[in-house]
Amino acid sequence: MSSLRRYEKIMEVLLAQKEVTVADLSETLQVTGKTIREDLAKLEEKGLLLRVHGGAVLAQSDQLGILSQKEPLIKNASAKEEIAELAIRLIEPNDIIALDGGSTTLEIAKRLENQPLTVVTNDVFIIGELARKSEIRLVVPGGYRVRNMLAGPEATAYIKKLNIQKAFLSATAVHPEYGFTIYTGDLIDFKQALLASAHTAYAVVDHHKFGQIALLTFAGLSEVEAILTDNGLSSETAEQFRQAGVRLECSAKI
Repeated sequence: MSSLRRYEKIMEVLLAQKEVTVADLSETLQVTGKTIREDLAKLEEKGLLLRVHGGAVLAQSDQLGILSQKEPLIKNASAKEEIAELAIRLIEPNDIIALDGGSTTLEIAKRLENQPLTVVTNDVFIIGELARKSEIRLVVPGGYRVRNMLAGPEATAYIKKLNIQKAFLSATAVHPEYGFTIYTGDLIDFKQALLASAHTAYAVVDHHKFGQIALLTFAGLSEVEAILTDNGLSSETAEQFRQAGVRLECSAKI
């Protein structure tokens, strides 16, 4: 197993359990304790965790990352609702849109009217939501399941063939220097394919994720038309991102 793949696995365990031990990770990943301690040191350098005696804890008590199966989809619900309303205003009848996997894009799907529209998505929750809306043409790529999302070479190759008008992408975190980041490499190619295939791409990111960093960057700030966010974003943070050349669309003027 490569070091990058180990980093992903370590962060997945941390995000689910909030703390890990060297002994447990060594057994799970089938590597020596020395290797695990070196991995934890590298992740600490990135600001993703804090090493403690015998293991590590998250760098922040509410660090953003991969949702575990037990984590509720309603976390930061009001912020996601605000962002979804912004997205809905950008969608017109007969559009061809893509909804990346995530709880905010799921909120967009819930608010879509049953109207002539083509929706491309890799999120099984969104698929279930839109399957009930008969006027919406639902397009689902192939691939294997990574938690609630479909990924893999087949899914990526399929997306590259499409003509998508508007894509709405999720991110674990967004940072002026590191751009849009996530914790698992399985989804990077799919997200980048959406960016390449879409005429216009938007990132849907709630204010809690600004200034944060996850493990892997999938896009720079300049690769999206705008970031759709909620009114919880501070004016100072908003100005910092605007200085970096980002167009922000938020539910209240900041």
